[in-house]
Amino acid sequence: MSPRPPLDGVTVVALEQAVAAPLATRHLADLGARVVKIERPDGGDFARAYDRSVNGLASHFVWLNRGKRSVTLDLRTTGGRAVLADLVAGADVFLQNLAPGAAGRLGFSSAELRNRHPRLITVDMSGYGASGPYRDKRAYDMLIQCEAALATVTGPPERPAKTGVPASDIAAGMYALSATMAALVGRATTGQGTAIEISMFEATAEWMGYQLYYAQGTGSSPGRAGLSHPSLTPYDAYPAADGGEVLIGVQNDREWARFAEGFLGRPELAGDPRYATNVARVGNRRTVDALVGGRTVTMTVEEAIERLDTLGIASARLNSVTDLLRHPQLAARDRWRPVETPGGQVRALLPPFGFAGLELPMGPVPALGEHTEEVLRSLGYPADRIAALRADGAL
Repeated sequence: MSPRPPLDGVTVVALEQAVAAPLATRHLADLGARVVKIERPDGGDFARAYDRSVNGLASHFVWLNRGKRSVTLDLRTTGGRAVLADLVAGADVFLQNLAPGAAGRLGFSSAELRNRHPRLITVDMSGYGASGPYRDKRAYDMLIQCEAALATVTGPPERPAKTGVPASDIAAGMYALSATMAALVGRATTGQGTAIEISMFEATAEWMGYQLYYAQGTGSSPGRAGLSHPSLTPYDAYPAADGGEVLIGVQNDREWARFAEGFLGRPELAGDPRYATNVARVGNRRTVDALVGGRTVTMTVEEAIERLDTLGIASARLNSVTDLLRHPQLAARDRWRPVETPGGQVRALLPPFGFAGLELPMGPVPALGEHTEEVLRSLGYPADRIAALRADGAL
């Protein structure tokens, strides 16, 4: 008998939109949870309309919503709220990322739900948290990246940049996932649920990592360094003879000695006081980069990487997104799977967590409201009640 997914039997009700919350619940669905996604009848999750690039569907929505059941409810109606209350009563997790205070105004605040359902785990996701002067501010990924200083350490020295992927949304989604998993483990021990709060701003501030501590220790904000590293060198992209670039990262002084002799052909640089230590090399970054670039430009990207691999020096190619689609490592490890969508089949990457002897489910991307009647029937609603809810505009 094949093993069951880790979250088989767990039900998650998600009042979600955009990226952060849907990312968390997509991973829960990948792990086997039954995720019921509540959407507005008049268009649903607004990420459905971001573009039409994947068989007529939005790339964001296809990325974030496989394996979920889409239920359309108009929560402005009494009937719609009653259906949601019934769904939550049978759920293990209720997760929401509506505008600040919106869930509470609908009667679904964490305090109310936890009072009615002590075993329920509630997850409230917001831009800045439930208190403080920024509590009610609208929060989008780019805005949070700027408020949390991420944009000031991203990009070339000339101008700040947001990251090419929605890093603040992803940070919040991953912390929501890990906290939910921890709460499920805790409930298995205590029998009690809990209330979880996730702030995009606080998640991004945590991701600032060593940059935050560097600023605290020195009193000055780190600058932008493009692909280079503010604390290590050589650590950058260097030109190659074929017009490409090769990424090289030297982490310590032992590697530098090996690199100087085996790649640069300059063994004396290992003991030169201008370069012998990483601190000295960072102080002489321009000279070090000129030495490295002067060598890489005599080789093609492939020749340089082959030599660096032989020496055990970290290296990489500067791939495009289309290069990633064809990456030999993903192909060799059989990481692609077909996923059904309302517009046809697409390739999707397997989840990055793997379990021995188990392939995690990767369910289809739902059409808007595709599972409304199925889910209501699972609650025991008879056909006439479903029809009445539909006639009242609740569905």
